[in-house]
Amino acid sequence: METKSTKWEKTSKKNTRHLAYWTGGWVFTLAIASFGPIFLWKSNMAISILFIVINTLIGIGMILMNRKYINGLDEMQRKVSLDAMAIALGVGLVGGLTYSLLDQTHVIAFHAEIAHLVLLIGITYMIGIFVGTNRYR
Repeated sequence: METKSTKWEKTSKKNTRHLAYWTGGWVFTLAIASFGPIFLWKSNMAISILFIVINTLIGIGMILMNRKYINGLDEMQRKVSLDAMAIALGVGLVGGLTYSLLDQTHVIAFHAEIAHLVLLIGITYMIGIFVGTNRYR
């Protein structure tokens, strides 16, 4: 007979795996949408729009799966995740707008790129998860 704990562990592993699939699919279609016009279809607008729409739809699926994943966590894991997300959102918003202002006022000699902001948010989230997990051990 399957215990409640074993069932939760199986569901948690399944949710983690499905989130990884959705995230991988989103990253893959993002790469195709980004590099396809350069290397595969030589700036064909219709194909580019098609892959952008596909990427957006898979991104929506990833967001919904992320919500399902978080709802499947236990209370402590959910708290750690939400705290890390709150910090990442704040750092992304304040840091991103500051970065944009630095670019607009020509304080920095290069253009503010969205990839830098995505990296900042991702690193902040990972640090938040690491610190939160270690705090509650």
